[in-house]
Amino acid sequence: MDAAELAGLLPDQTPSLYRYVRSISRDDATAEDLVQETLVKALEKADTLQSSDRLRSWLFRIAHNTTIDFYRRRREEPSDDLALEVEQRWREDDYTVDAAVVVARAETSEEVQDALVRIPVAYRSVVVLHDAHGWTSREIADVMDLSLPATKQRLRRGRMMLVSAMARGHERRVATSRVPLRCWDARRHVSAYLDGELPTTTSAAVERHLAICPTCPPLYASLVSVRDAMAEGLQDPDTVVPDGLAQRIRRRRSGQPGG
Repeated sequence: MDAAELAGLLPDQTPSLYRYVRSISRDDATAEDLVQETLVKALEKADTLQSSDRLRSWLFRIAHNTTIDFYRRRREEPSDDLALEVEQRWREDDYTVDAAVVVARAETSEEVQDALVRIPVAYRSVVVLHDAHGWTSREIADVMDLSLPATKQRLRRGRMMLVSAMARGHERRVATSRVPLRCWDARRHVSAYLDGELPTTTSAAVERHLAICPTCPPLYASLVSVRDAMAEGLQDPDTVVPDGLAQRIRRRRSGQPGG
């Protein structure tokens, strides 16, 4: 298939790709970037797609590999250690969870997403494709280059990890019930907070969070320190650019010709 023909097919595929990637990524911006990267790669590899009948699985394979690579670069590689730990816990006869809590949390998409992002991405992907998108284990195995038994094992372990994560999520909620905003909600606003760009209500919520949360204030203090160090230490163009360019910058600032 040529790139022009593929480009005409991509708009219909993009919503399902985005839903998949958003389900296994941590935020909208990351999902948008990963989908954009997926589409670019797809167009670059258009000549490797032999038939439009394979388009869906071909695109999802690219999306899956792109997402795995993204988390690997961030040192968030799939962890079999966590999967084995959870499975071992499930092997113990006295292990259980509060079903009422898990069922209640499962009714809220935000709570499900919160639990999903705590599962290694390789297992998360299988659970999302199978249980949210209705893919068969064989289809997932084909997309991820796994054997069918390995795919089923990831599905089993992923479901176990999801339930355990949702049960523990209730404990985290109780422990942080007095803290305004979740940590990520506060952290994703903190850059705009530093620049004084937040609405008054959001700014106040960030301040209340920083006053109570045990983990976010050091991160905020570090952001302030680094920003101030950048402002104080990198203002002289001689320290960061070649001499010739630094001279042109100074001439331009002073209004002299030759810039």
